Amino acid sequence: MNRLTQSMILVLLGGAVLRITTLSTTYLNYVKPGFRPFLIAAGAVVFVLGVVGLIQEWRGSTQTDHHHHHGHAPRVAWLLTLPVFAIYLIAPPALGAFSAKSEEAPAQPVSALDAYDVLPAGKVNDMTLGEFIGRAWGDSSKSLSGRQVKLTGFAVPSAKKKDRWYVARIQIACCAADGIALKVAVLDAAMPPENSWVEVTGTWREPKSGKLPVGTVAPELDAVSVTGIPQPVEPYE
Repeated sequence: MNRLTQSMILVLLGGAVLRITTLSTTYLNYVKPGFRPFLIAAGAVVFVLGVVGLIQEWRGSTQTDHHHHHGHAPRVAWLLTLPVFAIYLIAPPALGAFSAKSEEAPAQPVSALDAYDVLPAGKVNDMTLGEFIGRAWGDSSKSLSGRQVKLTGFAVPSAKKKDRWYVARIQIACCAADGIALKVAVLDAAMPPENSWVEVTGTWREPKSGKLPVGTVAPELDAVSVTGIPQPVEPYE
């Protein structure tokens, strides 16, 4: 691949990164919001390097006929631009039900015990799936008992039980590559379309037996209502 092709790819790659970080929120499908400034800076640097390379090639081509020997890069080299065009044309969506199906139980039970505040009674407590799972498995005071909560996530069918489904969400530390599935079993409610986003309101069903090791099965929620919603701008926890 000649320098002209390399510079073109740099321009396209830098432009793609700038497009998904400055003109849209698509970058949130791949990384945490805090990485946006770093992506913008990296995209700008790559874009500028590509532009500088194109300018240098253009100036060189006007000063010498040597470029006739390098003007035809191998056609296969242009296949390297396909990932760049994929970002422009078919940006991959956020991880969803397909990724969550591989795990029946929550990926990580909470490690710290008794670190939660008391939940107020008589109101719906909006919380993340991570907090709900942590309270269900790691709070000896059983602060979820008798408290109504609202969880937000996407619908995932059980891989083992036909009559069971989960409200799930992917939790990431920095990017989608390290994502893990957090899942809560929804009881007494019909499953909405797979991978559709919902708000589920209900109460925690305390396990009848304490013999199961913490985190080996998903905690359960007796549903009061299941409401369909658009996908949140920030899809990950």
